Amino acid sequence: MNASTVNEAQKVRLLGLDREALGRQCVEWGQKPFRARQLMRWVHQRGVADFDAMTDLAQDFRRVLAERACIEAPAVLADHESADGTRKWLLDVGAGNAVEMVFIPEADRGTLCVSTQAGCAVNCLFCSTGKQGFARNLRADEIVAQVWHAKRSLEQANDARQQSRDSRQQNADARQQNADARVVTNVVFMGMGEPLQNYAATLTALRLLLDDHAYGLSRRRVTVSTSGVVPMIDRLREDCPVALAVSLHAPGDPLRDRLVPLNRKHPLAELMAACRRYLERAPRDFITFEYVMLDGVNDSDAHAEALLACVRDVPCKFNLIPFNPFPNSGLRRSPDQRIRAFARRLVDAGIVTTVRRTRGDDIDAACGQLAGEVQDRTRLREREQRVRFLEKTH
Repeated sequence: MNASTVNEAQKVRLLGLDREALGRQCVEWGQKPFRARQLMRWVHQRGVADFDAMTDLAQDFRRVLAERACIEAPAVLADHESADGTRKWLLDVGAGNAVEMVFIPEADRGTLCVSTQAGCAVNCLFCSTGKQGFARNLRADEIVAQVWHAKRSLEQANDARQQSRDSRQQNADARQQNADARVVTNVVFMGMGEPLQNYAATLTALRLLLDDHAYGLSRRRVTVSTSGVVPMIDRLREDCPVALAVSLHAPGDPLRDRLVPLNRKHPLAELMAACRRYLERAPRDFITFEYVMLDGVNDSDAHAEALLACVRDVPCKFNLIPFNPFPNSGLRRSPDQRIRAFARRLVDAGIVTTVRRTRGDDIDAACGQLAGEVQDRTRLREREQRVRFLEKTH
């Protein structure tokens, strides 16, 4: 195919190629495989999207890249920053669908939460994203583009913040400047969608996050959260074992069948066995169990005792999550006192337990809320268009 005949839709999306795939692509373009490493550093480490700016690449290669490849992220529909520093982006992935990513800055880390699907098919009872239904899997480049865009945006914000200081502040204390900088140090696959139901794209994204020529994160700083897709937990153990978080939410099968419908296919005994197998390869010596606290549903002392029995053979820590209410859920957040009592029972049994702080409440940083609003507006427009069409034809 002549390069001049390549249209935008046919261009190679570089953000979705890991080092091995990019090496093959470079060879196809008549280049040495090592060019892939150079290209990855320009794209992922420096965040450069202009091929002409990649000065250590030969001009003829840059010309081929400009004609046959692209580096692009989904369009940003909204970019909100909370009073507590949490930042949330809403990204357009086409056909009226949007996905979210959220950056949470803390004193010792900056965690980016990314999405892997537009919507979600698991349909957990307490999840607003699941109530929107499932649209499609994201491509690998669309997942990686979230990290790429967030990294560039945060670095630009850091540069602007530093430039706004007067020279006396800039020279005062380098350590304080570093503390003020907001950078991505951790990535969690905990946004919209079930990562292990979009396995191939998730695996490519993981490999890029871990690659020293791309984002260079350690396996301990990358976490995949799953609702319990047992066969794919085993595959991840073999292919790319990163930190694992499991959305547990109930101590027994009858309740979990209701809260997490996937449990009917992969019940708790199978899930716990998969967790034990995963720990043989995991970068951490524990599984993180996520447990949303639902008033009168799963938060009693009896539930806590049953939970301890459920995980007795799995080294773990618990992350208790106060439920974030959404319209028509029919569920309520457990009172703070009940959450503390529940946590105390787990801690007294020797299990490290944290209660997730609510972050970004003023920007609806709970995943699924803003994307749902966009989807609702899209459906409204579609209904209006159908009505106008019917009016014209009758």
